[in-house]
Amino acid sequence: MVRRHTISLLVENRFGVLARVAGLFSGRGYNIESLCVAETTDPTVSKMTIVTSGDDQIIEQIIKQLRKLIDVIKVTDLTTTEHVERELVLVKVNAAPEHRAEILRTVDIFRAKIVDVSPSAYVVEITGDEGKIGAFIELMKPFGIRDIARTGKVAMARTAKKREQEGTRHVA
Repeated sequence: MVRRHTISLLVENRFGVLARVAGLFSGRGYNIESLCVAETTDPTVSKMTIVTSGDDQIIEQIIKQLRKLIDVIKVTDLTTTEHVERELVLVKVNAAPEHRAEILRTVDIFRAKIVDVSPSAYVVEITGDEGKIGAFIELMKPFGIRDIARTGKVAMARTAKKREQEGTRHVA
């Protein structure tokens, strides 16, 4: 069964690592649906969050190939573990005077915020999971969406309660 997977990578923060990871996907005909990369608290290590789709065999193959890359420190398929995931989206929406109050109410309900205002449009910043983002975008469509910019998903495994109770430190 084909389903979406969220894969977290810890990689050496070096020139060309992103190209090698992306090349692994493109060279085998796999699609990256979203990709987010940033330094961790250790400037020599970056964290990548990749969303891709495939059946269990394809995902297993992707993970095996990622683990073979020299600069990859750790690979985790977060899909099968408890995790937190979020995305940041900027939505530029038409804001005709007669619709402004309704747009503002919707922004408030979704705990989003207006980050730019012009005479004819609002730019709204919203963070959340895929469902929240999708619902907000659907509600903005009738007003006329001019542009959307998305960060892609970032994700992190939840802390195991037992480890936290024991006071064990876990550094990622």
